[in-house]
Amino acid sequence: MEDINLTTIILIVAAFLLGALLGFIIVRPVVLKNKKSKILEEAEKEGENIKKEKIFQAKEKFLQLKSEHEQYINSKNNAIRETENKLKQRELQMNQQNSEMARREKEIDAIRNNLRLQADIVAKKSEEYEKLRQQEIIKIENIAGMSAEEAKKHLMEAMKAEARTDAQSYINDVMDEARLSASKEAKRIVINTIQRTAPEIAIENAVTVFNIDNDEIKGRIIGREGRNIRALEAATGVEIVVDDTPEAILLSAFDPVRREVARLALHQLVADGRIHPARIEEVVDKVKKQLEDEILETGKRTCIDLGVHGLNIELVKLVGRMKYRSSYGQNLLQHSREVANICATMASELGLNAKVAKRAGLLHDIGKVCEEDPELPHAMLGMRMAEKYKEKPDVCNAIGAHHEEIEMTSLISPLVMVADAISGARPGARREVIESYIKRLKDMEGIALSYPGVTKTYAIQAGRELRVIVGSDQVSDKDIETLSAEIAKRIQNEMTYPGQVKITVIRESRSVAFAK
Repeated sequence: MEDINLTTIILIVAAFLLGALLGFIIVRPVVLKNKKSKILEEAEKEGENIKKEKIFQAKEKFLQLKSEHEQYINSKNNAIRETENKLKQRELQMNQQNSEMARREKEIDAIRNNLRLQADIVAKKSEEYEKLRQQEIIKIENIAGMSAEEAKKHLMEAMKAEARTDAQSYINDVMDEARLSASKEAKRIVINTIQRTAPEIAIENAVTVFNIDNDEIKGRIIGREGRNIRALEAATGVEIVVDDTPEAILLSAFDPVRREVARLALHQLVADGRIHPARIEEVVDKVKKQLEDEILETGKRTCIDLGVHGLNIELVKLVGRMKYRSSYGQNLLQHSREVANICATMASELGLNAKVAKRAGLLHDIGKVCEEDPELPHAMLGMRMAEKYKEKPDVCNAIGAHHEEIEMTSLISPLVMVADAISGARPGARREVIESYIKRLKDMEGIALSYPGVTKTYAIQAGRELRVIVGSDQVSDKDIETLSAEIAKRIQNEMTYPGQVKITVIRESRSVAFAK
């Protein structure tokens, strides 16, 4: 019984599933067809809507473009109408101007005809007047006793003299007024410049004191029979005075470079303790090289302090050598620095280039330390050196013209001349005696150097002795007596000096060999 019921249930379930499957198979196409028809209907509706929307948008765009085109056409038409109106107005104006010009031409023709008639009348009257004037001139000449040309010349001379007098009076008034105002302005600038750049006054001398620790060193410096001191004087060209002055030796020479070489050499020799002729020559040569380096360093430091840049290295060396040169007792480097500052100050006051003025002021006396051509004046020699090392024309002219030896072509030139005068003219700045003394000693050395065979000359003992060193291969022992006599005679004839001058000619032979 139970088996029958289970079988029945299974059959019922199977029949139910089979019916459901058949129903799904039969109903599914119908359902799919209905869905497809609905989708197609919706797509058609959506397409219609999109089509209507696009048509609407196209109509709107067309209307918008049509409106813009109509506006553009209207604006162009308006512009064309305005242009036509302007052309019509201009045409009317041209027509009016043409009619006005035609009317004026008629008036001008009428006036021209009237002028011709008047000119004819004037010409006739002029001829009548000229005839009458000639007649009157003849009558006046007969009465006055001189011709018309003579009277005209006399009148012109009188008028020229009167005009010349009036013009000269006016010129004098203007020049006096300009001179007065220029003098006041120049005094103001110079006074301000002096107040701003007034340095301390320093006078150079021709003697250097070398201090020593004790007097025993004096004997070592003198050496056996004075050979050390003679070797030192011959190597440096400086007179070494060893007297009773305690703990001091005097170095006397007019050239500060020589005195400095002697001082430094003595300092090294005393510190080293080895003092003999060979060592002296070695130390002096070494000190000379060191001094050249110091001169270059001094020139560079001076240019940096003054703000002068781009100088040729040879000009920098010349600036450094100014430290060891004096001008009428005034240190040349200090004088040049002072002139440079004064020039810069005055140039600034006058609205000129202060840097160029300072450069020219610094270089204005380089000819005094140049040894190329001593026959030229120092201003001309300095200008030649500046031109050689490519300085600007304004600077070269200022250097050459600061003593009015050439014409001034630059506004900087008178500033350098005035600054040089200001620096040298201050009370106590210079001493004429020192400068004339130095010039005398230089002239004395120059006379001896002009003879053939002379290699070195040293004026010592304040110019009372001149030592002349000759080459042993050029001058013989017999010739040195004749040479000393000729130099003495020439100095006696060409120079003025107090007392007497001793000329000592030195001829020395050396033989050097090396043991290996």
